[in-house]
Amino acid sequence: MPVVVPGLFVLIWSTGFVVARLVAPHVEPFTFLTLRFGAAALFMAAVGAALGSRWPATGAGWARAAVSGLLLQGVYLGCVFWAVAHGLPAAISALVAGAQPLVTACLARPLLGEIVSRRRWTGVALGTLGIGLVIGPRLGAAGTIPLGPVLVACLGTLSITAGTIWQKRTAGTRDVAPDTAIQFAAALPIVGILALAGETGRIDPAPAFWLGLGWAVFGLSVGAIGLFLLMLRRGAVVGVASLLFLVPPATALMSFGLFGDTLAPIQLAGMAVAALGLILASRA
Repeated sequence: MPVVVPGLFVLIWSTGFVVARLVAPHVEPFTFLTLRFGAAALFMAAVGAALGSRWPATGAGWARAAVSGLLLQGVYLGCVFWAVAHGLPAAISALVAGAQPLVTACLARPLLGEIVSRRRWTGVALGTLGIGLVIGPRLGAAGTIPLGPVLVACLGTLSITAGTIWQKRTAGTRDVAPDTAIQFAAALPIVGILALAGETGRIDPAPAFWLGLGWAVFGLSVGAIGLFLLMLRRGAVVGVASLLFLVPPATALMSFGLFGDTLAPIQLAGMAVAALGLILASRA
């Protein structure tokens, strides 16, 4: 399980950037996230009820889960989908998000009291270098990347970093199904209001839209988020965050297979460097 769960998490999580690119021609970003969060919240609430899971006993417990949802779901995913819909390539978006382990490592000691060893810092540095090698050729070839979406993607990275640390500090022994349901329910008003205020609500019911929505709900919102929360509960926050070093290489491979994006030799080398960084940073 220590091998299978992280590998499965990286594989599923990496598809999120591909889904954002897949559905962008068919639905506006906040409209899509409204549908995704609503469906995921209902499904996880039903799972929690069926399993007899414990829901938070106090208002403070509900509030802690809601803050996690605002940071991990509402702000982070809202920024990612908006940035991709406004011209930021999926691989570049993954690169920006790939900086999260570095930011997390810098904040883990002052906010969590988690000691980051020299070996783990070396792994974080190698992982960051590997991500740069993977995405570097794309940056050089895409000189017209708009600044606005890049800044919004950076805001999303800060949000998921804060959400990861908050979840580690406050989740305790909360059951995953109710915790996840509350998170999605808390994020729903944010994207819903933004959809009503700035979008037309247009949906093109093409197969790509339904495929993307189904996978976003069950594969990403249920599968990837559930694995992420479980790993955070069992492991060090920097080690778990370091798994995201493999997301840009995996996203690049998926973009190559699905959209015909090419892979240069330096990108393949970057994947190996990122994997080495992950091995060093995530060892217990």
